Amino acid sequence: MLIAGLTGGMACGKSFVAQELARLGARVIEADALGHRALAAGGEAYEPVVALFGREILGANGSIDRAALAARVFSDPAALERLNAIVHPAVRKMALAEMENIRAREPRAVVIYVAAILFESGAYRDVQKTIVVHCTRAQQIERAQSRSGLTEAQIVARLDRQMPLDEKIARADYTIDASGTPEDTLRETRQIWENLVRQA
Repeated sequence: MLIAGLTGGMACGKSFVAQELARLGARVIEADALGHRALAAGGEAYEPVVALFGREILGANGSIDRAALAARVFSDPAALERLNAIVHPAVRKMALAEMENIRAREPRAVVIYVAAILFESGAYRDVQKTIVVHCTRAQQIERAQSRSGLTEAQIVARLDRQMPLDEKIARADYTIDASGTPEDTLRETRQIWENLVRQA
């Protein structure tokens, strides 16, 4: 089995690439989906996060309001660090368990672990290859605005807290330039897929 980590900057096209890899036959694990599970009521991170940030981050139904939580932590780097210290170990535990389940069923599978902060969180140590999807900063801002409803200032603030794309690219085994047409991105994705399959 081969495990590749897929990452990139905000709104660079990770999800688009992940969808194509899944269509080609990859087993895709999404760190963000695991984070949702960890923060759900009964999840490993739920009680510690509520204890840390207070019940004001809860919605009417008792679940964590992720928008309220994001508003708290994205303006406070220390709070974001404390949140990550709770959520990331829980996500890593679930991701490793999913990887082992796939390994038991499909020893020759290619697993794609999609994680926005693959390098920052240390999750790159759990994969054999890394793929970085990138585009221009102007495209990141434009794409993020069109899909998230965040202001340009909010997006820039989040971008400024991420590892610079140049640094991610320098650390990657493979890169996908998503600044061109969707067809260009898909072509690069398929080339990398063929390479990963050969190695698996």
